[in-house]
Amino acid sequence: MVEKAYKFSFYPTPEQENLFRSTLGCVRLIYNKALATRTQAWYENKERVGYKQTSAMLIHWKKQEDLDFLTEVSSVPLPNN
Repeated sequence: MVEKAYKFSFYPTPEQENLFRSTLGCVRLIYNKALATRTQAWYENKERVGYKQTSAMLIHWKKQEDLDFLTEVSSVPLPNN
């Protein structure tokens, strides 16, 4: 079996870099909120919180006033963390 590797360079514009940073910050926030919720549900009630419940929480979080910035980034990476 032959293994191949490819190396690419990427030089984003300042606007693209800001968008990447914003998106990754939102993904990190959602991941940590979902992890905390899942951990709390498990330790308090021995319940598993699955993808469907987490996705529903994400919709709720986006509607909160303090998290309204989540609507400014692409919705594709947010539930896929």
